[in-house]
Amino acid sequence: MKIQPTPLKDCYIIEPTVFEDDRGYFYEKFNEQKFEELTGMNGHFVQDNISKSSYGVLRGLHLQKGEHAQAKLVSCLEGKVFDVAVDLREDSPTFGKWFGVELSAENKLQFYVPRGFGHGFSVLSETAVFAYKCDNFYKKEAEGGVLWNDKELSIDWKLPENDVILSEKDKIQPTFAAKNY
Repeated sequence: MKIQPTPLKDCYIIEPTVFEDDRGYFYEKFNEQKFEELTGMNGHFVQDNISKSSYGVLRGLHLQKGEHAQAKLVSCLEGKVFDVAVDLREDSPTFGKWFGVELSAENKLQFYVPRGFGHGFSVLSETAVFAYKCDNFYKKEAEGGVLWNDKELSIDWKLPENDVILSEKDKIQPTFAAKNY
C-alpha cells in the first residue's frame, strides 16, 4: 500500500499493491494497521455503503455534522468517477479548498476524506459502482451539504453541465457561504 498526500490537509490517495497474473489479480483493499501507521489517522470503520449510478450522476456535496461527522475511505469498484473533497474545517489551513481525483476499477485507487469535509463524486463512465467505508454511523438529522456548483468553490466536476444528473436534495443544497457544515 502506498499513501500519497494531497494538497488538502489530512486527505490521502491510497494505491494498493496489486498482484496480477494470467488468472486475474489480487490486492489487499484495506489494512487498518498499515493505514494508521502510514497516515497517522484513525482507520477504524464501522459502516460500508455501496451506490450504483449512471453516467452524469453527481452525488454531493454531502457531509455529516457535529458528533456524527464521518471520515470516509472511498473507491470505485466498477466504472470511473471523479471524486471531490472540500475542506470545511474553519480552523484548517486548507479551509474552503477542494481536491479531486479520478477513481476507477482500473486504477484501484482509494481516497481518504477525513471528518469535517464535504464529499461528492461525478460518474464519468456508463455506470459506476462506488464504495464508502465510514468511521461513524449515518444519522439523517446530522446531514449537511454545499451546493455542487457553488461559484465560490468553482469545482470542475469533469462533466459538461448539461450532462449532470442531480437528486432533488442536491439541487437545493445551500451555498458555501451559508455554512451548512
